[in-house]
Amino acid sequence: MLKTMRKNVKSLAPTLWIVIATFIIAIFAVWGGAGRLGEKARSETVATVGGDKIPMNAYFNVLRQRLEALQKEFKQLNRSFIQQLNIPQQVLEQMVQQYLLRRKASEMGITASNKEVNDRVVAMFQRDGKFIGVEEYRRLLAYSRLSVGDFEDNLKTEIAINKLVQLLTAGIAVTPEEMWSEYQKKTDSAKIEYVMLEESKAAFDQPLAPAELQAYFEKNKDKYKLPERREGTYLLLRTDELKKDIQVTDADIEKYYKDNADQFKEPERIRASRIFLSIAKKGGAGGPEQAQEILDRLGKGEDFAQLARTFSQDDKAKDGGDWGFDAWTQLSTNEVAAIRKLGVGEVSPKVDRPDGTAILKVTEKEPEKTQPLDVVKPRIRSILEDQKSRDLAAEKIGRLEKSALREKSLDVAAQKEGYKVKSTGLLKSGQALEDIDPAGSISQALFGLKDREISGAIPMFTGTGIVQLEKTEAPRPATFEEVQADVEKDLRTARRKEITLAKIREALPKLGAKNWEETATKLGLEYKQINEHKKEQYLAVIGESPEIDRLAFTMPLNQPSEPVEFAGGYSVIRVLERKEASRAEFDKNLETERNSLLEQKKNRFLQSYLEKLRNDMDVKVNYDLFTQVNNDVLSRFEGKE
Repeated sequence: MLKTMRKNVKSLAPTLWIVIATFIIAIFAVWGGAGRLGEKARSETVATVGGDKIPMNAYFNVLRQRLEALQKEFKQLNRSFIQQLNIPQQVLEQMVQQYLLRRKASEMGITASNKEVNDRVVAMFQRDGKFIGVEEYRRLLAYSRLSVGDFEDNLKTEIAINKLVQLLTAGIAVTPEEMWSEYQKKTDSAKIEYVMLEESKAAFDQPLAPAELQAYFEKNKDKYKLPERREGTYLLLRTDELKKDIQVTDADIEKYYKDNADQFKEPERIRASRIFLSIAKKGGAGGPEQAQEILDRLGKGEDFAQLARTFSQDDKAKDGGDWGFDAWTQLSTNEVAAIRKLGVGEVSPKVDRPDGTAILKVTEKEPEKTQPLDVVKPRIRSILEDQKSRDLAAEKIGRLEKSALREKSLDVAAQKEGYKVKSTGLLKSGQALEDIDPAGSISQALFGLKDREISGAIPMFTGTGIVQLEKTEAPRPATFEEVQADVEKDLRTARRKEITLAKIREALPKLGAKNWEETATKLGLEYKQINEHKKEQYLAVIGESPEIDRLAFTMPLNQPSEPVEFAGGYSVIRVLERKEASRAEFDKNLETERNSLLEQKKNRFLQSYLEKLRNDMDVKVNYDLFTQVNNDVLSRFEGKE
């Protein structure tokens, strides 16, 4: 499941269009304010890019909006998955990139005129090919809790960034050879079947003699090198342990509830139904005419749901056209705007879409309501306990830091406060510290210190820490004793690999022209068939394999390949059919292919440019606040499965 989600979430990686579009996403994010962090924190800064500040509340809203979008695709999204997918870090990095581009545009004097903003507004807010009008434009923004000024300021930024991107990428071009190669990659396909054996299924439990381990180490010495490692003394104040010193009163809870009222509001909910008539299915002209006939029948009192079952041409037809309380928000802008204008039981006039015509009806409305204090009280108490314990930890660590700087020793200062420091042992940069610091924050801090230097507060998921650098060890070749466990693990893997390869080679003569699926079962191999394999396509168990791609499009049909190694074992493939790209079809779609490849090349260039820009500009992240915001947002996903 996690592998699938990671593959899908690759789309979150910052690209040219995501970087620009997130400005608009951010200002339409209306999930409410930054929860437990309180009103004061809304003006705090989560990161600075040069002299520009990324407000905490902006990051909060974009993160929550992104998670809401993901939750629609992955219903079981919970805190654990979000952390493993690294979503908060991705979102902040995208916002940093936006600010980098905005700052660069400003430095180069690239701006947007009022006319350009007005033209963009008119283009964005249209119905039946015409601007919806100033009043409805204002009303739609107000519905999203957004002022006209804020919205248009963000449009100015988006337009300026678009201009900058166009300027930066103006010289990028694609050649006919590149286009043809990319087209082949997308359209060439091969029907393949493959058998495989994973190393994990090859038993090797025999003990390894010390001499074998030593010999393997000597043969592969270059593989076993120790990078620079650092050791320090550290102290961690755990959030959970400090909660016993925290008192959350009913007055605290009531104040939080009052100060963050928006957080507990459940907005008005609308349930809508649709009858959709596809122009394509009516030969290009039937949609609007048939829509009017249906409207006439509705006007005479016929049942909307029954007409939807009879005439609607989407997957909701079987449900009487019901799009529920949420799904309709994914319809076209024109349809969503029409639904918002309807009262319960009202039917819209015809609404045009590029692919057809829609008739819409609002069947139910639930008014905006605020969750009662009694319902949310346990949640608020948990939030405040977490916040207060983190604040207490930060206060205690801050006091300890000052004392340690005076004493020039974290150990001495800690003893005076009644604490006992621990040794980190030698750590690589980013190495986790047991269960205390799985993210490696302490080791990262160590690699930013000079000899005997003391860090500031280090926010972690488990609490707040502080560390003093005690020792630095330069990179060097490892001794056998230092890596003996790794050597044994590697040698066992190598032996299992040898056994796996031997079994696959033994199976080769038995495959021949036989039914591979039946033969694989008899031989204890796993069998897979892919009807349309394309280059760089993910293969079950194997993953992406350049060697299998090469064989799929070069080897003779109906012949078994030699064993192909993949990360977890070996496979043998056979190509049953092959379809090659058509030059004639390519020529028909020349412009589309040109634009697609050009966009890819521009995106790659922009990513490289952004990396350089980030290195050149002074980007700083307030990790303490970043952690607090993430904990607040992720607390909404506790216990979801």
